[in-house]
Order: sequence, then C-alpha cells, then structure tokens
Amino acid sequence: MSNKTQILAEEGKQELFIIREFDGPRELVFRAFSEPDLLLQWMGPKEMETTIHKLNNQSHGSWRFSHKDTSGMLHTFNGVIHEVCDPERIIRTFEYEGMPFRGHVSLEFLNFENLEGERSKISIQVIYKSVEDRDGHIQSGMESGVVDSHERLDVLLKSM
Repeated sequence: MSNKTQILAEEGKQELFIIREFDGPRELVFRAFSEPDLLLQWMGPKEMETTIHKLNNQSHGSWRFSHKDTSGMLHTFNGVIHEVCDPERIIRTFEYEGMPFRGHVSLEFLNFENLEGERSKISIQVIYKSVEDRDGHIQSGMESGVVDSHERLDVLLKSM
C-alpha cells in the first residue's frame, strides 16, 4: 500500500503525530472528517460498530462518538471543537470516557494539505497533559484503530 499511516511518538515527549496521504483532494478528505454520514462509513476499527451521538463540527462546537466491540462493550469518546477552518484545519479536544482514562484530555490539531495529482495529506498533532497519558493512549491499541480507520477511508474515497 502506498498510503501508509505513520504514528510518530518521540520518547519523553507529551505529543505524537499521525501523518497519512490519501488519494483524493483535501476538500473531500475534510468532508469525510466533518460530515456524520461519511464519518460513519470509516471511523473506528473495522470490527466495531460506530455511533455518532453528536457532531457539531463548527468552531465552538462539540462531538461524541462510541464504538461497540464484538462483546457489546461501548467505548465512548467526546470533545470540544475549538476551530474549524474548512478545508484546512480542525482544532479539537479528545477524551476517552472509560476508566482509567476518564479526565485525560488531549488537544488535536488536524491539518489538511493538497498534494499533486488530486492527492492530499493529513497531519495530526496530538498534545497530552503528560508523557504517561500519551504512552497510555498508545498502549491502549489506538494505532490499530487509526490504521483500520484510514484503510476504510481509502475505500470510501475511491467510491466518492
């Protein structure tokens, strides 16, 4: 696969970066991150069912999603959307509502960039309160969920 998700986490830092190129213009990728009917088609691990409880994707908005795993357990996430600059940037918070991560909020900067040939790149910087929070998020299996989601987004973009 030519479009491989990169997750970069330098040891001892409170941040990580998620970088991914897509075959599709940034306007389309931005829509896929912003519109509930499109998000439902790709967000989350492939073996989980996603529900969007709220998505007010505008500056000063908020969001709340859940993923139901194969055992029926819900994994719910929420955040505040600080800024939306269509189709360039989204700044938002991210919180997993499950214990022991409840109250561990991170700040995400999503940047959408045009590339040559109807391609685009998303770069996400995630800043955590502590190195321990960041490492806990990584150890929770977030990488496989992000990679699954991006692969599902590839399929959606091809169909649009």
